[in-house]
Amino acid sequence: MSAFTGSARDTASVPGAGGDLLAALLDGMDAALCALDAGGTVTHWNREAERILGWPAAEAVGRRGFDGWAARSADAEETLARLMGAMRTPGRQVHELALLRKDGGRVLVRSQSAGVRGADGRPAGVYCAFSEVHVQIDLERSIALSEALFDDAPWGVVLIDADLRPAVVNGYAAKAIGTGRTTLLGRPLGDVVARGVEELEGALQHVLAEGAPPAPADLWVTLTTASGTASGTASGTASGTASGASAGAGERRRCWRSGFVRLSSPMTEEPVPLGVAWLFQDVTAERLAAREADRTRFRWSQLHRAGVAAAEYADPAEAVAVLLDFALAGFADHGLVDRVAGDRRLTRAVASPAGAPDGDGLAGGFEGGFPQRYGSDHPALQAWDRAGSVRVGAGRDAAEWAAARLWPSDTAHALCTALRSRGRTVGVLTFLRTAARGGFDRQDALYAETVAARVAAALDVPPLG
Repeated sequence: MSAFTGSARDTASVPGAGGDLLAALLDGMDAALCALDAGGTVTHWNREAERILGWPAAEAVGRRGFDGWAARSADAEETLARLMGAMRTPGRQVHELALLRKDGGRVLVRSQSAGVRGADGRPAGVYCAFSEVHVQIDLERSIALSEALFDDAPWGVVLIDADLRPAVVNGYAAKAIGTGRTTLLGRPLGDVVARGVEELEGALQHVLAEGAPPAPADLWVTLTTASGTASGTASGTASGTASGASAGAGERRRCWRSGFVRLSSPMTEEPVPLGVAWLFQDVTAERLAAREADRTRFRWSQLHRAGVAAAEYADPAEAVAVLLDFALAGFADHGLVDRVAGDRRLTRAVASPAGAPDGDGLAGGFEGGFPQRYGSDHPALQAWDRAGSVRVGAGRDAAEWAAARLWPSDTAHALCTALRSRGRTVGVLTFLRTAARGGFDRQDALYAETVAARVAAALDVPPLG
């Protein structure tokens, strides 16, 4: 039993480095530790046990059991019996014990005890590591929270290390990004984020250096997909795509509502950044819906203003020009009105903005419009034949494509819709966009057809009297 006696501080006086090492180990432990010999006498008591209960090693070592000092008399025998039972039971035993502090206050601790055997193999005593129950519960709660976040959380959680590479990815995040949970680990974010990676990495760098921002923020990114490899520069806006949710081949445009938490090691005196916890939700559908609602409100407001303004002009050409000017705002770069002037012939009636797009100047009115040298397959003539709308886009050589259709050289997208009035086609309305805007979509066509109805009504004014 001589090897199992003496307090943690007493061990420091044992000759040799072994005693110093044992004392340092016992007193440096984060958990409280006490040991009892086979008779139930306390043989070891470290500093953490003293901190929790207030009893110094000098007063604890040498006492038999806990009666009269570390436990109430009514509980002392049961407490001792539960601890000493570990000598006869293999493995560790976990108990919750009600102990007494030196100041008389009670504290509930959770203990893990295990038997100790001597050199002859016989039971020599027990050791018991314990901590306050609330501390243990806090630890277990933190572990449970971590496991829940990485298994069942309804939002994405990604732990980013100090080198800005994913260390842990939960199921939601992996699905949102479009990869497996282990595929991203240790890889640069640029492998899956084609556009927006600079903004994302900038946010992570800011958190590591300065701490988390005060509120979550929307982060637009373009993800690579299995069908292709994306390329391009980082962009923090959603412009440049027709729908805002999809980009080029092999790309997906997403909006993530993101929050960040800096992780620092609790094991050091000075905070050492371990990385960043990045939490996000995919809010693409909500943001696109809100954007579409804003766009719709703006467009109908423009139509209302255009109608009110156009009603003040007696000249139909001026009324049509006003309608086009209002319709172009936030929608297209150029607007053209071509009037029917015979069998599959169109003459230019109005161009907006004035003087742009073809360099030949704006036609002065309906009687003096310029005839257009449209080929038989021109989109304006196709819209005329269909009595509906036609959407087209440029290929690789946009300038040549636009020139062949007598449009400005910077045109990349066009939408032509027939002007219908009193059961017949009276002309064609054309909207043109440069490459800075996305192509026209179905919602754009519906808006253009609404504008066309008003333009046709102004264009086809019956004579008075």
